[in-house]
Amino acid sequence: MNVSDTVKGAGGDNSAAPAPHSPAPNGAPSFGSSALGRRLRLFGGLLLSLALTLLGLLVVTFIIGRVMPIDPVLKIVGERATQAQYDAAYRALGLDQPLWRQFAIYVWDVLHGNFGMSISTGHPVVSDLKRVFPATLELAALGTLIGVSVGVPLGVIAAARRGGWIDQIARVVALVGYSMPIFWLGLMGLLVFYGILGWVGGPGRQGILFDGMVTERTGMILIDSLIAGDWAAFRDAFSHIILPATLLGYFSLAYISRMTRSFMLEQMSSEYILTARVKGLSETRVIWRHAFRNIAVPLVTVIALSFASLLEGSVLTEIIFSWPGIGQYVTKAMLAGDMNAVLGGTVVIGTCFIGLNLLSDILYRILDPRSE
Repeated sequence: MNVSDTVKGAGGDNSAAPAPHSPAPNGAPSFGSSALGRRLRLFGGLLLSLALTLLGLLVVTFIIGRVMPIDPVLKIVGERATQAQYDAAYRALGLDQPLWRQFAIYVWDVLHGNFGMSISTGHPVVSDLKRVFPATLELAALGTLIGVSVGVPLGVIAAARRGGWIDQIARVVALVGYSMPIFWLGLMGLLVFYGILGWVGGPGRQGILFDGMVTERTGMILIDSLIAGDWAAFRDAFSHIILPATLLGYFSLAYISRMTRSFMLEQMSSEYILTARVKGLSETRVIWRHAFRNIAVPLVTVIALSFASLLEGSVLTEIIFSWPGIGQYVTKAMLAGDMNAVLGGTVVIGTCFIGLNLLSDILYRILDPRSE
């Protein structure tokens, strides 16, 4: 008896067994090899990655809340509280429970939007975050818009004129953007453009005359004033936001222009660019119609991450310009020892960063035909 006979004896005649990747009956393609199956597996993998990343964020914030040298019970009851009052508050916060149970309660509360009460304001942290987050969102969005509208063309032209004076300017702009402290640029901007020239509004989101005059709908003053048709309030709000937004936009511009230049240089050395030039296409069409279209997909990821970095990195800008956003809110809460507010703000910003990263990944896979 040879080996083939042994196999047949064990599993019967396998001549009619379907191949591992044979099509399904009636000519229908198998589900596992279909494009829908690949996309479902991709979507499931992205959701799993999102869940694990959020879980990691909650673990980190939970540990921070436990290792910080701040007694949350003492912040609530005060230093003159009796031991009985202290113990009652200690049990009410669940600090007498095992750590695993405390973490489970913490995750449950966060998933239900419950970050506790803020010691500083006396309001629920989620209510405070709803109030201050639109200001940060508006500032970061305008800063990203400035960074994209200037950084992308600058990076493209710098790559097309490699070694020229525009390329040198782009390099200097990126270098200064990475090197200069943002608080110094902010102070100098206020001194020159507000204190000396008077071209922009001062710190804050609005002047005293317009404070509270526009009905809040979105929490973003520029949009709310446009909805209300109050052009005077819009001009006042724009004069206050333009300087901090330009400052953030400059740092976004430095990153976006450098990445755009790098992507373009890689494309400009490709064979298809040489072929397009040999065919007699204009340089403008070669650059913008062919090379730029091929970098648009990775550029989406760069812009999304730049926007996320402005959301989380605008703390110093908000402090310098007295901008009532989430960065200033978290900073004040940290100085006051208000850990509920600090952890709530950290979770919100971290979730935004993770969500934008996931969105950029999804857009990358949708827009890039090679991902199929």
